[in-house]
Amino acid sequence: MNPDALATLRHSLLTALAAVPEETRRVFHGRGRCWPGLEQLTVDWMQGVVLVSLFKEPDPAQLEALKQLLMEITQSPAWEKSAAHTLLLQHRYLPQSTTEWLLGETIEEWTITEGGLRYRVDLGKKQNSGLFLDMRYGRNWVRANAYGKRVLNLFAYTCGFSVAAIEGGAEHVVNLDMSRGALSRGRDNHRLNGHDVSKVSFLGHDLFKSWGKVINSGPYDLVIIDPPSFQKGSFLLTKDYQRVLRRLPELLSSHGVVLACMNDPALGSDFLIDGVTREAPSLRFEQRLENPPEFPDIDAESGLKALVFRLAD
Repeated sequence: MNPDALATLRHSLLTALAAVPEETRRVFHGRGRCWPGLEQLTVDWMQGVVLVSLFKEPDPAQLEALKQLLMEITQSPAWEKSAAHTLLLQHRYLPQSTTEWLLGETIEEWTITEGGLRYRVDLGKKQNSGLFLDMRYGRNWVRANAYGKRVLNLFAYTCGFSVAAIEGGAEHVVNLDMSRGALSRGRDNHRLNGHDVSKVSFLGHDLFKSWGKVINSGPYDLVIIDPPSFQKGSFLLTKDYQRVLRRLPELLSSHGVVLACMNDPALGSDFLIDGVTREAPSLRFEQRLENPPEFPDIDAESGLKALVFRLAD
């Protein structure tokens, strides 16, 4: 983060704050490598809360310059106009993703909106807040394609896809994730939106030890797969994704659809397309969803991949 890079960041943030989105959005995405010197920095607008995340440790002088810049921005007319009240700096490179509260009182939970839907997120306690903002178009797609369907949401986390599916008129959603705490937050998210939670199931299990439960709750008209790239002791994308794909024919109804997602910058769309062709040849690739424009990337294959597959007639 040399002076030129910081000047770029300053201009971008002041521009964003002068006309903040009505809903939660990323307002600076350095990880797409479009701005030299800022590749390890992102900024999210969370409706009054500004979250700055660092993914690589800068040297002490650079870190101090960044903090000084951020504090200067809080004194600007643009900051005042935005009605922002809290500024966080998250050190994602540290084991606990330590978060500094540069401005504002501590807020552990915060409610944000996306597409008119409400989600509760954590601030300063965990590596991830609870909603992956780059998946916005994926949730929109699920909402638009879920009507009357039975949906399986694998690696459900806080159930963002489930909220979108029920809002879109899904008949029932089964959420599976190893983290019961994340699923509990998912239940909260449904309640925040006035959903009938009797239409939603929450399975706090290891998928690879629970295929029987998952299959018995099917078949499903729509299966969503959005795993972590790596989760110690439970999931390695390059090894375990294939194990999920080969079970798809057992899970799907006669006109089943799959949304398969992946966010490893080292692997492109072909990893999923080839994997489905090999492990579930009855499925055909239909489309790749676009990523939101606030996530520019010099290489489209390095960003989020969200691919739709459909059972062939």
